[in-house]
Amino acid sequence: MPKVPIRSLDDFSIWYTPGVAAVSKLIQRGIELSFEYTNRWNTIAIITDGSRVLGLGKIGPEAALPVMEGKSLIYKYLGGVDAYPLPIRVTDVEKFVDTVSSLEPALGGINLEDIESPKCFEILERLRGRLTIPVWHDDQQGTAGVILAAIYNSLELTERKIGETRITLLGSGAANIATVRLLGEAGADPKKMIVVDSKGILHPGREDMDQLLLRNRWKYEVALETNGDRVTGGLEEALNGADVLVAAAAPGPRVVKKREIAGMARRAIVFLLANPVPEMWPSEAIAAGAEIVATGRSDFPNQVNNSILFPGIFRGALDVRARTITDGMVIAAAREIAGFAKDKGLSPRRIIPTMLDWEVYPRVAATVGVKAQEEGEARRRASKAELGRHAREIIGRSRKMHRVLVEKRIIPPPPPR
Repeated sequence: MPKVPIRSLDDFSIWYTPGVAAVSKLIQRGIELSFEYTNRWNTIAIITDGSRVLGLGKIGPEAALPVMEGKSLIYKYLGGVDAYPLPIRVTDVEKFVDTVSSLEPALGGINLEDIESPKCFEILERLRGRLTIPVWHDDQQGTAGVILAAIYNSLELTERKIGETRITLLGSGAANIATVRLLGEAGADPKKMIVVDSKGILHPGREDMDQLLLRNRWKYEVALETNGDRVTGGLEEALNGADVLVAAAAPGPRVVKKREIAGMARRAIVFLLANPVPEMWPSEAIAAGAEIVATGRSDFPNQVNNSILFPGIFRGALDVRARTITDGMVIAAAREIAGFAKDKGLSPRRIIPTMLDWEVYPRVAATVGVKAQEEGEARRRASKAELGRHAREIIGRSRKMHRVLVEKRIIPPPPPR
């Protein structure tokens, strides 16, 4: 949508040539001014190769485009962020990094999406080291952040401390590898975490460790750093006495068994995040002894969904012109999300906000913006109150603009069911 007034065709001499030359000359003298005099400050790209789309698999960039368009809509409606879907036909890591890097002058940030593991780890690492704008992989950082928010409140309800909690993670893809790292940064003890993949429990003595070192060093490092008691076996052994299960594995409903949940500690916390069908039905987990159960679906209580996090975290990062999104910023966002739910009232069936709680997004944005300043990653300074007001204004404007477009039927109504 245009963001400047056009009173007559004469205005194009201001917004385009010859008037625009003055702006270009300013930016030429200091490229940081591109954030002030263009829409770069509020623009991100959602970039994918379509190699691992949630629930669909390796479908390619063209088929991934509708998914990226849907995510762009969420960014705009809930975060006021101008997000452009950009699937690319590039599979080689080196070429992928070069292609994405070449887009930096036009963007305030990059959201990587639906890229297969372990390639996604290397791409994120290399781009974060190379660019001076935030590079975010939502399947890693977004999932880990919203899981952490849900864990904070689950631990409070069940009277546990994060550093003493035994956590089992089922699945060793992008989400859980990132969750292990973020939980550790947030105070959990990696030695009290156990990760289970399709071959069983990760530990340094596994026969495939040499292959992991060559093919997936991120998973290799997790195998070395977790499982301090060197437990072996499968999920049942990993859950014996565990306080928390974070399952981000294959769709169920019989991936996790009732007897495995029954072996967990009293007042167990169980996250069943596979889509479209959780690893087991929530009712079965509760019947087996779980006190708190969360899924990735909106039709069950406690939906653990990245959409609670990414609109606000990018709103905050963009508003201070952040150079990156650090783990500290993600942890701060998770605490703010947990605090929002706590303010509304916690219960085993409400540990995390929903997408209907729109006030959570400006709160997250303000918190993230402040944290970026504290960590020296912000180009622009503002108080938490100022950031909160700005986020509410820009998000509110996006929602109002959409409402007007629908009311005026510029956006046509959906077809009748």
